[in-house]
Amino acid sequence: MSAIEPEGVRGQSTARRRRRVRLRTLLIWLAVVPTVAMGAQVAVTAERLLTQSDHLRDDVAAAERIGAPLYTLMVDMQAERTTTAALWAGTAGSEDELRIRREATDLAAAEFRRLAAGPNASFQEVNRRLDGLAAFRQRADAHTGGADSTLAYYTGVIGAVIQAYQREFSHADDAELVQESRPVVSMLSATEMVAREDTLLALSGPTRELNSAGYDQFISAVGAHRYLYETWIVPYLPDGDRQFYERIVASPDWQAKVRIENAIISKHTDVASGIKLPAEVGGWRSAHANFSTQMATLNIDRARKVLTRSEAKAAELETEVAWLIGGSGAGLLVVVVIVVFTTRSMLRRLHDLHERTVTVAEQTLPDVIARLQRGQSVDVDVLPTVRGDRDEVGRVSDAFARAVAVSVDGHRQLADERHGFGLFATGIASRTGNLVSRQLSLTEDLQDTFGHDQALLAQLMRADQLTVGMRRQIENLLILAGGEVPDPHTEPMRIADLLREAAAEVEDFRRIERQALDETSVEPRAISQISHLLAELLDNATRFSPPRSKVVIRAELVADGLSVEIEDRGPRVSPERYEEMNGRLHQAPPYSVLAQNAHRLGLFVVGHLADQLRATVTLRRSVYGGTSAVVILPGALLVESEGEAPREPKPTAAAAAVSAAVPLPALAPAPETVPAALPAPRPEERTAEPVPLTAAGLPSRRTKLPARVPASESASEPAVEAEPEPAVRPALAAAPTRPALPERVPQTHIAEQLRAPRAPETAVRQDTATPEEVADAWADYEHGTQTVEEELRRDRP
Repeated sequence: MSAIEPEGVRGQSTARRRRRVRLRTLLIWLAVVPTVAMGAQVAVTAERLLTQSDHLRDDVAAAERIGAPLYTLMVDMQAERTTTAALWAGTAGSEDELRIRREATDLAAAEFRRLAAGPNASFQEVNRRLDGLAAFRQRADAHTGGADSTLAYYTGVIGAVIQAYQREFSHADDAELVQESRPVVSMLSATEMVAREDTLLALSGPTRELNSAGYDQFISAVGAHRYLYETWIVPYLPDGDRQFYERIVASPDWQAKVRIENAIISKHTDVASGIKLPAEVGGWRSAHANFSTQMATLNIDRARKVLTRSEAKAAELETEVAWLIGGSGAGLLVVVVIVVFTTRSMLRRLHDLHERTVTVAEQTLPDVIARLQRGQSVDVDVLPTVRGDRDEVGRVSDAFARAVAVSVDGHRQLADERHGFGLFATGIASRTGNLVSRQLSLTEDLQDTFGHDQALLAQLMRADQLTVGMRRQIENLLILAGGEVPDPHTEPMRIADLLREAAAEVEDFRRIERQALDETSVEPRAISQISHLLAELLDNATRFSPPRSKVVIRAELVADGLSVEIEDRGPRVSPERYEEMNGRLHQAPPYSVLAQNAHRLGLFVVGHLADQLRATVTLRRSVYGGTSAVVILPGALLVESEGEAPREPKPTAAAAAVSAAVPLPALAPAPETVPAALPAPRPEERTAEPVPLTAAGLPSRRTKLPARVPASESASEPAVEAEPEPAVRPALAAAPTRPALPERVPQTHIAEQLRAPRAPETAVRQDTATPEEVADAWADYEHGTQTVEEELRRDRP
């Protein structure tokens, strides 16, 4: 059994488990599935009914807008066709009547084209056929091409109109509307058949003769319209329309029509030119004029009634949708009431669980983890506990309590391991630091002893510089392990001296140009941390920039404190890379991230130091294409300078390093040009300087007196740093044990012809100069060194 699980949980009986309503039972009572299904069914049904209603209203609107012009066009085309046939047969007076018919057709066609503009396929077909109307009229006027082809053109246009009616105005989703709208198109087709009979009889002309094809067409038209009326029209007419149709059929005009048709069928005579029609055809024109008007009225009434019925049906569908939504809404309301009633207890318990979970996740657990990381004790009473509830909500609460317990145990173990590793790293750094400090002391002793050997002194300074870098890496380990940089300083340090001290710890310090202030100093407690931070940034700038380029570090006061900017000429860096590096500066990484980035820990060290100093460090692109690091130190770390003279580096080692590395024409390279120096102390007279230790056991950095600044630093001092040069330095006057000082050799900078004969040099005597004279000699040397460095810098390409 788990240590965090109370006893008796697994052994509870099934009856006891079922006393509390389970979450599964509550979910069944919620009736989610029936509610959703009911709502979906209502939505689908309402959508279908509304779509059907919209479709009906669109049909009605289209029929009212285009139906009447389309029907007018069909009637006018039929009349023009009949008149054209009469013109072709040579009937008297047909020319004037044809002109009137054509004008009516043109008006109807123009109105239809105006209203039917659009991508509709059926209407486009009618428009396409109307495009050839002018050509066929010319053929009819010239009697070319034959009457059959000309009349067939009119018949094709009328057929396209009927098809447009059938496609656009007879589609309905309601069976009742389909039943009512079915006779409309059939009545149009039957009317067209009668109109064809009229055209064929007009084509027979005064001679009453038709060719065989015309006679066959007449017989087909008679049979087609009788079939349509008997099969597709009369059976589907409402009672009112049927009675009107029966009155038309019983009228004398319709009866005359029937007699003429029967007479043509039974009394025609075959002649050489075709078929000779009987004399009864003379009464067709008057009879057709009367019954065609009555049939047109029937067609229009039937179409209007269909449109009216469609509007009423659309209103009925909308009302049905309203009732459906209202009834379904009432049913859903009942379901919702039940759901709310049955879920109140569950929601209340889930809300309490959520509040507890959020509190633990956002407040309790982060505080516990932070205390564990600081090595403090944790009160287990603030953590959630397992209660052993058997319902679903209780199980979730217990599972979260178990997860929190496991998380706390894991963080406790990680904190112990981190603390142990920090102690281990601190011990390693302490031992290694002792060795490095001893090595630095030994190197300094060697510099003092063999300072007269310029080549050896340059190598010693090189070793000293590398050792200083080793010490900085050891301090990096101490910082990342959670320690602090030891700081032996007891007095404030000027900004210029601080920048010089930071640059002195960089291997390629000769490329660093400094621009600093003299009137501002830094608190003693933060000198080592700031120096280490700037040294890391400077080292990064020198390593990732071209070897011959300069790295500029400038300091100036800003509103938030002190701004130190380090600018290099390195390669371009993408914005994503800058974002990644700035993230390292503002977030303490775990050891796993440090292990993956063991070759580039400088940014992590800078981030730790910036956090300790409450400073901000930002990396961004420089205007020269490289990288600019901006460090903002808070004003609390700054103090006003008290007018003390700026500290300068010790020039003895610098002279040796510069002389070994670069031949300077301003200095005398021969040993005979060096005057007598102070006697160097014997090795047995020196005593080992005790190394101060920090609380963590790491040897503290020595105070950066001028004697500890690398010798080559004075040679790399840029011209942009305007620092006062004192004539006398008491700190140097108190050091009579330094090696001999070089002096300028007279006439070494003049032409060979102007040099005076040199007197023989005497043997080197023991220097009896006072400390003030020694200090003056050091100042003269330093001034000359800086002058030569400036000349060399100007001479470089």
